Amino acid sequence: MASSSFSNNSISIMVSDDDSDELGRKRVRARRKRKKHGHQRPRNELNQLLIRLFVKYWMLLIFLPAAMLIIFEVTSVGRKPGLVVHSEVNEVKSPNLMGNSELTKSKEATQGKKPDSKLNRLDPITHIVSGVREPCLKLLPAEELEHLDISEDEESTISSPVKRLMYISDHLTPHGHGGGNSTLSWQRTSVTRFNLFTGNQTFDEREKSFKVSETVALHCGFFSENGGFAISDRDKSYMQTCKLVVSTCAFGGGDDLYQPIGMSEASLKKVCYVAFWDETTLAAQESQGNKIGEDGLIGKWRIVIVRNPPFVDQRLNGKIPKMLPHRLFPHAKYSIWVDSKSQFRRDPLGVVEALLWRRNSVLAISEHGARSSVYDEAKAVVLKHKATPEEVEVQMTQYRKDGLPEDKRFNGKKALNEASVIVRKHTPLTNMFMCLWFNEVVRFTSRDQLSFPYVLWRLKVLKNINMFPVCTRRDLVNSMGHIRKAKPLTN
Repeated sequence: MASSSFSNNSISIMVSDDDSDELGRKRVRARRKRKKHGHQRPRNELNQLLIRLFVKYWMLLIFLPAAMLIIFEVTSVGRKPGLVVHSEVNEVKSPNLMGNSELTKSKEATQGKKPDSKLNRLDPITHIVSGVREPCLKLLPAEELEHLDISEDEESTISSPVKRLMYISDHLTPHGHGGGNSTLSWQRTSVTRFNLFTGNQTFDEREKSFKVSETVALHCGFFSENGGFAISDRDKSYMQTCKLVVSTCAFGGGDDLYQPIGMSEASLKKVCYVAFWDETTLAAQESQGNKIGEDGLIGKWRIVIVRNPPFVDQRLNGKIPKMLPHRLFPHAKYSIWVDSKSQFRRDPLGVVEALLWRRNSVLAISEHGARSSVYDEAKAVVLKHKATPEEVEVQMTQYRKDGLPEDKRFNGKKALNEASVIVRKHTPLTNMFMCLWFNEVVRFTSRDQLSFPYVLWRLKVLKNINMFPVCTRRDLVNSMGHIRKAKPLTN
C-alpha cells in the first residue's frame, strides 16, 4: 500500500491500489453503457419505423407477391408450346411420322415469307380435364396409324333418309324450274351473285331444297359447262382417283402454300393432297421461285390450276373447293378441308378415325371460339367490316322471317361454327347439307358462319355432327393468319 502526505496544513489522503482499480472499472462500464445506449437508440427507431410501415402497407405487401405469381403463371403458359417446339419438332423421334424430312421443302415453298414460330410445329395442344392435363386430339399410336385403311362402310347411306341427290343443271332441269340459260349471264358481275355456275335458284326452289326425301333435286354449283371453274382433263383424271383428300385453295395471289406434316407412311400412299390455285396465285408463287414440277406437285401438294373462276368475290370462289369437294372428287369417301392460312399437321387417316369413326359422326367441324348466337355473330361481322350492314341485314331479316330462333344450341350442338377445318364423310345427306350451305352463301353473304346454323336448323335429320372444341382445331393445324389480301377479279 502506498501513502502520500502533504504538509502545510494539507490533508493526508490514503489511496489504496485496489480502490484505484475499482474506480477505473466503474468508469469503463459507464462508458460502455453510454456507448450501448447510443447504438440502441437508432436501432429502436428503425424498428418502430418498420412497424409503422407494415401497419400502413400490409395489404400491399400481400397483394404484390400474389400479382407477381399470377403474371409468372400467365407468361409460363404462353411459353410452354414454344419450349416444346425445339424438342419435338426439330428432333422427331418416331420413324413413322413424316415432318422433319420436309422442312427444307416447306421453307422453299414459303420463300419470301418471314420465319414464323408456328410453322412446322408438331407439339400437342393440351387442356385440363377434371384436374388432369390431356391432349386436345387423341390420335391412335403411330404403329396403329400405319394399319388404318379407308372404310368402305355403306351402313350410313342405307340408314340415311336421303339415298340419292340430283344436281340441277342446264341439262337436268326438273319440272317447274324456269331458270335456263336465258336468265343467266356468263359474265362475272357484282350486281348479282347468281350466274351460269350457280344457276338461278328462286325462293320457291330454295324452300323445296330443304325438304328431305329419298331422292332430292337441288342446285349445287356446276350448273353449266360454261359456268367457269375450269380444270384440265389431266387434273380431273387425278382427282377421280382420290378416296380421301386433304384440300386447300389460294385465289387472287393470297396466301402461301404450307406443306402438310405429321402424317404416317400409310397416309402418304392413300391420301390425296390437293391445292387449288388460280392463274393470279400461280404467277405470284412462280415469282417467288415456287414452280410446279412435271408431276404437278410442289412438295406433297398436287397443284390444280382453276381457270375462269365464276365470281368477282374471291371469297366466293374459295367456297367451291371448301363446300363442294363431293362435286370435285366424285369417288372420294372422305375429305378434310384446311384454310390456306393454316398448315395441316396431323395424320389424315388418324384424324378421320378420331373425329368421325370413333364418334360415330359423318361431319366434324370446330365450334366458334368467341360467340354462340348467329345474331350476335352478325353484329360482330358488321363491326369488323367483314360484310356490309345492308347484306347482313337482308340475311338476318330472312332468317328471322323463316323462324330461326335465338337459341344458342340446335340438336344439342353449339350453333355457331368456325369452319377453317372441316372433316366429313361423303354421304348423300352430308353432300345435301354442303349444297344447301353453299347456296345460302351465294344468296346472302360470304361469311359462311352466318348460314351454317340456319342450314343445321332446317336440316334437322342431320344429327350425328361432331362439333369439336377450339383446342382440337388448334391441334389439327398451325395457324399463320392470312399473308396478303386476295385480288378481286374483273370481267
